Amino acid sequence: MIYLKRLLILLVLPLFAFTAIHKYYISVTQIDYVPNKQSVQIITRIFTDDFEKLLRERYDETITLAGKNEPSTINLYIERYLSEKIKIKINNKEMNVSFIGKEYDADLVKCYLEIEGVKKIESFEISNEVLFDLFSDQQNIIKTKINSQQKSVILIPQNSSALLKFN
Repeated sequence: MIYLKRLLILLVLPLFAFTAIHKYYISVTQIDYVPNKQSVQIITRIFTDDFEKLLRERYDETITLAGKNEPSTINLYIERYLSEKIKIKINNKEMNVSFIGKEYDADLVKCYLEIEGVKKIESFEISNEVLFDLFSDQQNIIKTKINSQQKSVILIPQNSSALLKFN
């Protein structure tokens, strides 16, 4: 009987360790270079509730993302914020990153960005400070597919940029 109680405790105890809610602050940015279009296509995925909280604090406390009849100003706020927080240099030249639009996917906001007129990429430098001003433990995962090479980095507030070489 004592053996059965100990076994039960060993099986049940770990379950209690995982019942505490732990919030992770992560965004994922996928960057693909499409040579035949001379285009760098970027999709940034951000949790809707986190992004909404940030936009409320920065711009308008009445913002509701993924709501019905969403005002057009939300796209302007998102575009302004992303242009401040995502900076890209290609071959040591600062690039103009255009905001294409957004869509909602379950609990994520998918933001579409593009850089046009890119003939070749030898070096790619990205600074991504999305949500760093709101969450000190935010991590921004960057995944690239450039010149048939895949590379990934994780950016944190203490190290918010990375240089990737594609020679």
